[in-house]
Amino acid sequence: MTLIKSISGIRGTVGGIPGDNLTPIDLVKFSSAYGTWLKGKNKSHKIKIVLGRDARISGEMADQIVSATLCGLGIDVIQTGLVSTPTVEMAVKQNSAEGGIILTASHNPANWNALKLLNNEGEFISAKDGEEILLISEKGSIDFSDVYNLGRVVFDNEAGKRHIESILKLDLVDVKSISGAGFKIAVDGINSVGGQIVPELLRMLGINKIVELNCNPDGNFMHNPEPLPANLADLSALVIKEKVDLGFAVDPDVDRLVIVNEDGGMFGEEYTLVAVADYILKHYPGNTVSNLSSTRALKDITEQYGMKYFPSAVGEVNVVDKMKKVNAVIGGEGNGGVIYPQLHYGRDALVGIALFLSHLAKSGGKCSELRSRYPEYVIVKQKTVIRSEASYKETIDNIKKKYKAFSLNEDDGLRIDFPDGWVHLRKSNTEAIIRVIAESDSEEKAISFASDILKFI
Repeated sequence: MTLIKSISGIRGTVGGIPGDNLTPIDLVKFSSAYGTWLKGKNKSHKIKIVLGRDARISGEMADQIVSATLCGLGIDVIQTGLVSTPTVEMAVKQNSAEGGIILTASHNPANWNALKLLNNEGEFISAKDGEEILLISEKGSIDFSDVYNLGRVVFDNEAGKRHIESILKLDLVDVKSISGAGFKIAVDGINSVGGQIVPELLRMLGINKIVELNCNPDGNFMHNPEPLPANLADLSALVIKEKVDLGFAVDPDVDRLVIVNEDGGMFGEEYTLVAVADYILKHYPGNTVSNLSSTRALKDITEQYGMKYFPSAVGEVNVVDKMKKVNAVIGGEGNGGVIYPQLHYGRDALVGIALFLSHLAKSGGKCSELRSRYPEYVIVKQKTVIRSEASYKETIDNIKKKYKAFSLNEDDGLRIDFPDGWVHLRKSNTEAIIRVIAESDSEEKAISFASDILKFI
């Protein structure tokens, strides 16, 4: 049982002992700290916070507690109900709210939940802001409102509809080509909000043949909710059985998108962003960004268009920050996270679906044929135990000396770039381990890169 307090939010297993798990007391503690922080930044007026949740079983309980706590602080709550994370992010700006909270533990199992915290731009709060909120929560310096100045709850039942409508208005979302392609598509919604909004988006894109799997948003996840190949066997089998053109899988809060080819094989979560970026760059050549642990294929594609690729530290907030600095036209993370700034600065599986289908429809081929156009790289992920912060620093220093002849990036741990691959070392924020991620043009080479580092450590 775990409670993890990080700069971007609070997540943990539901129930148990306060302070060790995510309990009602912890929900009050951290939501009131966030509300107090926002009030301190907006002293001249009454503030609004957008609140939404995924469909996990603890969601309704957590929603009621957080909503009541914010009202107790004198904050108005804009309740969006069962919606995706990117829907809440967009609703913050649409409602001119000062912040937002999404109750979702993303790809974590059903017994987890979390508070994801947003700023007034509908983007994840910065490291500095997160530290301030955690400090308030530890000090317990909360001043609740008197009875005459309590907040109220108003309902925004159109947030999901507006999200879809905004996607349909994008100039690179070609509804005519998509509807004309006659796609038959399978959807695995992991019995969360994706089971509602993904089929609705597809219908609005003119797709009439939709095969649904796990699309009842009751929070009973039928498999591990992280959209990895090992967890999508049922979707792959359904794609083959129903002879569909492709399958889409999302995580419980719909900010990650994974694609299954018509033959049941994986398009590859790393290649969701690569394919979408290829489509964007054809029409709007510009810079691209992904994190240091993402595939080199995005760099290759970007440079084919004569543009520049920039790496960022791991984490959506870091990717967004880098995208703004370099004016990137597309960015994201290699876990299926697409960030398209023409819509908003947040990972969004829905806009990823619309852009990918536009790309596929215009290509005129099969999903597997589109995948074959891109460089073939293999990523392997391993880890090793570290004894202390001092031993971690000594290890990194020694590795830097050993590999000083190669390109080194220290923005987030240490990444070493070789002519035919790379290795990225990162210290875990939650465990006493170093994560070792390696990529090359063959699994054998990638394993060799990682193994060499592990042996040296």
